[in-house]
Amino acid sequence: MAGKISAASARAHTRKSKQNTSFKLLSGIFTKTLLVLFVGALAWAYQAIQPPPPKTCGSPDGPPITASRIKLRDGRHLAYKEHGVPLEAAKYKIVKVHGFDSCRLDAVPLSPELVERLGIYVVSFDRPGYGESDPNPKRTVKSMALDIEELADQLRLGSKFYVIGISMGGQVIWSCLKYIPHRLAGATLVAPAVNYWWSGFPTNLSNQAYQQMLPQDQWVLRVSHYAPWLTYWWNTQKWFPSSSVIANSIDIFSSEDRKLLMKISSTRNHAAQVRQQGEYESLHRDLIVGFGAWEFSPLELDNPFPNNEGSVHVWHGDEDRFVPVTLQRYIAEQLPWIRYHELPGAGHLFMVADGMWDNIVKTLLVGEK
Repeated sequence: MAGKISAASARAHTRKSKQNTSFKLLSGIFTKTLLVLFVGALAWAYQAIQPPPPKTCGSPDGPPITASRIKLRDGRHLAYKEHGVPLEAAKYKIVKVHGFDSCRLDAVPLSPELVERLGIYVVSFDRPGYGESDPNPKRTVKSMALDIEELADQLRLGSKFYVIGISMGGQVIWSCLKYIPHRLAGATLVAPAVNYWWSGFPTNLSNQAYQQMLPQDQWVLRVSHYAPWLTYWWNTQKWFPSSSVIANSIDIFSSEDRKLLMKISSTRNHAAQVRQQGEYESLHRDLIVGFGAWEFSPLELDNPFPNNEGSVHVWHGDEDRFVPVTLQRYIAEQLPWIRYHELPGAGHLFMVADGMWDNIVKTLLVGEK
């Protein structure tokens, strides 16, 4: 009897061992499968957030070089275009900085009469990654001002020159006022973009202005500021709306802006050149730098012209739906040396209205309106 019990126990033990072995085998397979799926998901996510390499102008798979360019100290090239009177005959020399999704070919359309009467020379250039300027993966707030200084030196603009920046290009003018004020004869910011995280803004004011944007654009800026490594994916995924500006949505334009869009579209025949090297090193890099953490706040700048040897102007429309006018007013209040020009009823594109550029430039150069 004892032998039978022992045999039965042995058989039961064998069955239990087989069951345990089978369970462990299945559990091991399941764990390994989950691990493989997890690693695969991580690999997919990593690939999804990696931007493609830019198609640099002049490279085998890039667009051809058609513009005049200078070679910067770090080896990059900066494309530019000259306008107005010849440089050697110019009395006033202006460096124009284009805005978001734009390029050197979006010039300052001054009247020939004004150009000749005042002797105005303007050089516009492609910011890094736009048009035919080489991308700059190391672009910073400061590097843009230094690019402008080097451009001015290589073109022999002289010890001092004027700068004008539009929209996102207006942010670059703040950088010039911070880092190269000794090179400036004067500066104008036209509908300049504002970083909602600049120190000095009252929290309630910046929050109210931020909430005026479309929800999708709030998220675009939030990602650019807090998770810049996700900027490419966020603006290229198809699951939910991304930047309305990149998508060229008319929903963000004021009624006055929509009227002016017709004028812009009828004369702008170079749109394909703007993004030809890829959107990441142009549009997305703009978002990362412009709305990231700055090394300084424009609200803390000192007067670059304490002896009135030059002036700084800010022009803004009170119906601007890209950049809330409340923030521009606050900046002007905190910096009493700013000459602030607010245009009733105007939106973000007011500068393309007939005669507007003449007014802006005359005010900067000779104080006339």
